Amino acid sequence: MSEKKYTWHKIAEHIGELDFADNNIAEAELGGKKICVGKFNDSLFAFAYKCPHAGGILAKGYIDALGNVVCPLHRYKYDMKNGRNVSGEGYYLKHWPVETRDDGVYAGVEERGGLWNIFG
Repeated sequence: MSEKKYTWHKIAEHIGELDFADNNIAEAELGGKKICVGKFNDSLFAFAYKCPHAGGILAKGYIDALGNVVCPLHRYKYDMKNGRNVSGEGYYLKHWPVETRDDGVYAGVEERGGLWNIFG
């Protein structure tokens, strides 16, 4: 099995540039599209801006005690590490790895056949 390759995109100059609200979720841009960045236990997670169920804005949701992002519309829950729907409805949340480097915060988009597609 081959290791995944990523194209890394800067989403912030530094972590302080991300405006984490009281819910520990910030908005950022990845490839010209809005995404969310969640903070839980000193780790960062990048995931889709809208819930795959009904399009709820996840930046207006919250992160529960287990580290799941919870949609504000219907309370569907997603594991920020792997995108799995943990409340049982069967949806999948697009997500990306995050790295904090000396020169900024980056999200990795998986390369497929030499190309990358943020939402594919």
